[in-house]
Amino acid sequence: MHTPETIRQGVPLTGHATTGAAPTDAAFFGADDATLEADAAEREAGAASAAARDDGTAVPAVGAGNATTRHRNVALLSVASTMATRVTTSASIDEKLRPVLKRLKLPTGLLQRVAGVEERRNWAEGQSFDEAAIDAGKRALAEAGVRPDQVGLLINTSVTRPHLEPSVAVRLHHGLGLPSSATNFDIANACLGFVNGMTLAAQLIDAGQIDYAVIIDGEDADDVQVNTIDRLLTKGYERDDFMSEFASLTLGSGAAAAVIGRADRHPEGHRILGGVTRAATENYDLCVGSVDGMFTDAKALLKRGMELVVSAWKEAARDWNWQRMDRYIMHQVSDVHTGAFVKAAGIDRKRVPLTYPTLGNVGPASIPITLVEESRTLSKGDRVLLMGVGSGINTAMMELAW
Repeated sequence: MHTPETIRQGVPLTGHATTGAAPTDAAFFGADDATLEADAAEREAGAASAAARDDGTAVPAVGAGNATTRHRNVALLSVASTMATRVTTSASIDEKLRPVLKRLKLPTGLLQRVAGVEERRNWAEGQSFDEAAIDAGKRALAEAGVRPDQVGLLINTSVTRPHLEPSVAVRLHHGLGLPSSATNFDIANACLGFVNGMTLAAQLIDAGQIDYAVIIDGEDADDVQVNTIDRLLTKGYERDDFMSEFASLTLGSGAAAAVIGRADRHPEGHRILGGVTRAATENYDLCVGSVDGMFTDAKALLKRGMELVVSAWKEAARDWNWQRMDRYIMHQVSDVHTGAFVKAAGIDRKRVPLTYPTLGNVGPASIPITLVEESRTLSKGDRVLLMGVGSGINTAMMELAW
């Protein structure tokens, strides 16, 4: 990778032509706000057991609800991102797809109006997702003031992988010059991987097993985009087939890394307080991706995802006060998904920074990349919530004290 051509970011933590009327967001995804909220309430009500305590109050079903984690002595020390430099506009994708859009009587501009994605990044010649991740990891370590030989754990969370084995982590471990004593492996949990990796590493730090961990991610959407566009142009697809591959066209490329360590050794760091996770794995087949493409049932995924995240949000209120955070760093998907959650949770949209309009959906790297961008505006004492929904489906939320 040619470093000078790569946009490298990090912080030490101290109007389109159309061929027809554009569909509304609700019509495109098949669910309006009232329906989503009603479905979430119904799901939440059905999650509890009919059993009762001696005082007559309800007893939750065994294993139902959120999993809650609290951390005692863990801080985020640095986060850095390395972005691909080649810009691919949604207008250029529309132009490539013009024949199939015309045949299906679909308007151009869907990516911009429905998803809110104006452009995304792709790797230029000489760049690669793994070299970019190594670049981000090296700068994150330098900004944290942590030497490679002090790292006890590396977790790679990339969805992108050039082969089934070995892990992507071994390439990144070697590239970062980490010691043989540093455990390294991949965590694969769709777009939640980075937050899951932070949680696991924080638990090991709290347990006294390690002092420092690197969580790292690199994504390459190039092959997915090329394969999707080629298939849409050559197959005799109907509208439903086209829409099932719409999400593939929103993906972008980029890399990010974070270093976390013991808070008592780094008072300048930013405490990782804990958070919640919740699963709804009966929806395991609503979004399935490979290098060939990402195939989704967009209507069902939005509906079930909102049910899950709203249920998790409401139950989390028993243990956490997240209604008035200073920032909500969400996984970056689309205008529709962001707007639906903001309205359902009743949070201030001005506190929800967006990167998908210019970067697209960069998978698990979306949250740390957005955190890098927003960190320039954060002040000591600000409360930050990392949150998202990942295919499968799962949700995770993690609070940071800046």
